[in-house]
Amino acid sequence: MADSGKLIKVIIKAFNDEDFTKKSTTSPEPITLPVNPESLNKNLKINLNQQRGQGNQGTNPDYSGTAPETLKLDFVLDGTNTIQDYKPLGGKAEVKDQVAALMKTVYDMNCKIHRPNFLQIHWGDDFIFSCVLTDLQLNYTLFKPNGDPLRVKVSATFLRYLSQKERVARECKESPDLTHTRQVIAGDRLDNMTNNIYNSPKYVLQIAKANGLSTIREITPGAQLVFPPLIKREQL
Repeated sequence: MADSGKLIKVIIKAFNDEDFTKKSTTSPEPITLPVNPESLNKNLKINLNQQRGQGNQGTNPDYSGTAPETLKLDFVLDGTNTIQDYKPLGGKAEVKDQVAALMKTVYDMNCKIHRPNFLQIHWGDDFIFSCVLTDLQLNYTLFKPNGDPLRVKVSATFLRYLSQKERVARECKESPDLTHTRQVIAGDRLDNMTNNIYNSPKYVLQIAKANGLSTIREITPGAQLVFPPLIKREQL
């Protein structure tokens, strides 16, 4: 976040689409939190397969995937008029109205897309978290004599959301332990294509057999070839 000396508050933007390009029809204007979070916690987790055989003392954990990041924000909505520079959420002084404005943006159903909004959390120029809400807890701590709330502590958890296009781009599935398909273009050679994927041309006969080729010397431009995860296959 840029250090300009000016207080920069957290902004939550709502969208209709997973590409975060179309403003929400239910909450077209972003909301600015009245006060910045008391805490901001990001959780990053790598999933490992830690199964071990009977009698084994140690493990050789295999990578099974990277879990989506989560972000937890804890902040306060207030109606006491005692917090300096406090600008009520949604422009309403009543806490119940501030809660309603928050719910409309992050929790309530957007009938246009039949689900709650897609969200982006911004804090300055450098922090942008594209996500969806997974958990919202409201802890009412102060009340008027008539029972209306004067203060509520909000704890919101968001799950990182990537569109399918962005997810595929980030996964970089170039590993030789995954199945690949390649279209042959003029000038391609099977041994060179094999080398590009497995970092070795020695599997060229296995690739020819996997694709039903009778020779490794002639491959037809336009044909789709499959390069399977050889480390998981038996020797052919």
